Amino acid sequence: MANILVVDDEKSITNTLKDILQYESHNVSIANTGMEAIELLSKGKFDAVFCDIKMPEMDGIEVLKIIVEDHSDTPVIMISGHADIEIAVETIKTGAFDFIEKPLDLNRILITLKNALDKKDLVVETKSLKRKVSKTYDIIGESPSIIKVKDMIERVAPTDARVLITGDNGTGKELVARWLHEKSNRCKGPFIEVNCAAIPSELIESELFGHEKGAFTSAHKQRKGKFEQASGGTLFLDEIGDMSLSAQAKVLRALQENKITRVGSDKDIKVDVRIVAATNKDLSKEITETKFREDLYHRLSVILIKVPALKDRLEDIPLLAEHFINVICSEYGEKNKKITPKALELLKDMNWSGNIREFRNVIERLIILSPKDITDKEVVAFASPIF
Repeated sequence: MANILVVDDEKSITNTLKDILQYESHNVSIANTGMEAIELLSKGKFDAVFCDIKMPEMDGIEVLKIIVEDHSDTPVIMISGHADIEIAVETIKTGAFDFIEKPLDLNRILITLKNALDKKDLVVETKSLKRKVSKTYDIIGESPSIIKVKDMIERVAPTDARVLITGDNGTGKELVARWLHEKSNRCKGPFIEVNCAAIPSELIESELFGHEKGAFTSAHKQRKGKFEQASGGTLFLDEIGDMSLSAQAKVLRALQENKITRVGSDKDIKVDVRIVAATNKDLSKEITETKFREDLYHRLSVILIKVPALKDRLEDIPLLAEHFINVICSEYGEKNKKITPKALELLKDMNWSGNIREFRNVIERLIILSPKDITDKEVVAFASPIF
């Protein structure tokens, strides 16, 4: 059952549509002028609108423009007895879901409405998922160190400058990389992540640059590498300090020439990617020990962003706790639990060697094991790791 608004100055049309739609168990509201329709839309939500084009004072095109501007989630189906191709095209370009000619056909009305409602459901679901994802990837905190990171992201993201993110394990380096992508001009392109530490050295080149069929024993078909997959977007090279020297040399060439060569091929392929890299290692030390190429370091570190450890931003713990409680309780379908000031003080006193990753796990544990609110007793009993 949906809430439908019918806008037409002909009562015979509004009565016909009302009868048809109510028979299908929909709630129907009637507006005989464009101004009346705008007033109804301002007072309540509608799942779809049927709107005539030729009306006195305010025509249907004007109504459509206002709905598209102020109620973009609401599909509008335009109807007219004076239709021509130009008008139909204009309404679709303006943002109408569909265009139906008078006299109205019952089956066409019902099918078009069903499609419009299905599309609305998909749009709403997509927006909801995006909100959940963006909430999951929020950078939480108001400490000076984290504000500095946020400011750097705002300044750097719109450029194509390469960024090297440093910080201990669990501090949120991937989060920074994702925000650099989301706030960039490449945000509509792919965000491709490669964990250089998780891929065996003998496979890293194939993973990054792809391979041709028969390039090695298990290469049964041609495969695009991460550089090609990320074309038009961002390639995030996580734990780049663990990449082999041979792979480093090829990455350096790709950065210098903006082209790669698949394993088993001699053909160059142009790539258009922004590189964001991250490491928990001291690359200057790695360079001294000849474990990391200095020329690659300089290519990657046009911009340096250091993500602070949790121990250096303890004042953010109340905000982080509230954020993770909201996210985790929402995931579990539970009512949000409260956390007491004493509990927060105890959390501030803990040694967060695992940083934000460890902190989130502890909050999840406390949510699961605390019978009601999270108090200092629960923190003492459940927060400390057991070794």
